Amino acid sequence: MILFIDACVRKNSRTRRIAEALLAEFHDEVCHIRLADINWDVTDEAYLRKRDELIAGSTFDDDMFALARQFAEADRVVIAAPYWDLSFPAVLKQYIEAINVTGITFEYTAEGVPRGLCKADKLYYVMTAGGNYVPEEYGYGYIKSLSENFYGIRDVCLIKAVGLDIYGADVEAILNDAMPKDT
Repeated sequence: MILFIDACVRKNSRTRRIAEALLAEFHDEVCHIRLADINWDVTDEAYLRKRDELIAGSTFDDDMFALARQFAEADRVVIAAPYWDLSFPAVLKQYIEAINVTGITFEYTAEGVPRGLCKADKLYYVMTAGGNYVPEEYGYGYIKSLSENFYGIRDVCLIKAVGLDIYGADVEAILNDAMPKDT
């Protein structure tokens, strides 16, 4: 199963358009999670206390861990996230906080080093940006580091289209160049 994590907010998102072209290349079942549609719990003290108690007791069947379980079981992951303010939409950070669960997506070794527990063999990060200044460490780099160092997903691929909002840009040509050719 391919897990499609859609952090796009706009109805006619250019980022989602590229991600959907990528997904069309695969012949697997796709589970589409539109992050803007999730009613996120407030991360307050009561929430953290409940979460910590459940993790300490290895009680992972609670609904608060549903997204983490789903992420850990995916065979492949596609994240669509536009580049906003040197990063990605805040809703993607909320998702990451929900799936970072010791005992589901990763565990710590006796030496305190994270070891991934996820099944996915590959993660695609699809990103678009209006400008050309797109330092990868703030958006993609963060996801790549989590994927490789916590989740155990070693093959992380960036698909991007930048310069889309520059005056005179041929947006369709830029988008077509970014479309996946060989997955």
